Amino acid sequence: MRLHPILARPGYWLATAGGMLWGGVLSLGRVRREGGVWVARRCPRWAFGRGGTTIGAVYLTHDSTSASVLAHEAVHRAQWKRYGLAFIPLYFAAGLDPFGNRFEVEAGLESGGYRRR
Repeated sequence: MRLHPILARPGYWLATAGGMLWGGVLSLGRVRREGGVWVARRCPRWAFGRGGTTIGAVYLTHDSTSASVLAHEAVHRAQWKRYGLAFIPLYFAAGLDPFGNRFEVEAGLESGGYRRR
């Protein structure tokens, strides 16, 4: 399933604005463009999931900013752009196990820091 850009883009822009607001308020540094996403560093760990979370085009993290992680998050940014706000229920419907979640698999499990134990 892919939404037409006319339907998806406003949701992507809204999510990006929300991510910028959230990251701008909570990060202890400037929000900077890096690796295809806007990165809000040094956010409190309660403000995002796992090592970081992408909302629209904004990646919220405390300190997880390696090149491979940013490449992984740039794929999530593209997913937001493709699905708009529908990305939220689609992501959760795909499951919380990253190894079975098609969005995490598409973004690259290893580059996102997911490893089987």
